[in-house]
Amino acid sequence: MAKEEKKKTHEEAKPKAQGMIVRLAGRDINGDKRIFEAIGDIKGIGHTMAHALAIHMKKDLGMDYNERIGHLDEANMAKVEQAVKDATNSKIPSYLFNRRMEMQSGKNMHLVGTDLIVKVKQDIEGDIKLMSWRGIRHKTGQKVRGQNTRSTGRTGATIGVMKKAAKQVAAKAAEAKK
Repeated sequence: MAKEEKKKTHEEAKPKAQGMIVRLAGRDINGDKRIFEAIGDIKGIGHTMAHALAIHMKKDLGMDYNERIGHLDEANMAKVEQAVKDATNSKIPSYLFNRRMEMQSGKNMHLVGTDLIVKVKQDIEGDIKLMSWRGIRHKTGQKVRGQNTRSTGRTGATIGVMKKAAKQVAAKAAEAKK
């Protein structure tokens, strides 16, 4: 009897708006997800930052972050959108931001979506223009962060690696043709 009751309550707990898609910070997000899970799907917001934003929304905005994002009304969606875009103005610690002490402004910022993509491209172009080590590596299409390149990161037509014995056999075959 208890199992049947649990099944009924579980079925009732399913979101009513299945398949709903919500637009948040320039991204289409599944409306069945809880608020903090949906925030984590946005580019520039990781798991920890999503939880920090969710706690901020619960304390300061009075929203339940376990609610489904597809069930929010327009006013609450606007609050979520504003909280995501203005993360630097909230009480979230600065070590969670993705742009700490930015070079041009000297401020702590947290960028999301296309703003982050554009800023990273500008940083790469600045490195290339300065002809720094990173810029040169970016320009030539090589690995930038000190990874090994002898055996990995090869692009283009794959020839393969030959062992010494195979090289000697290939050399003898080439001499025999001459």
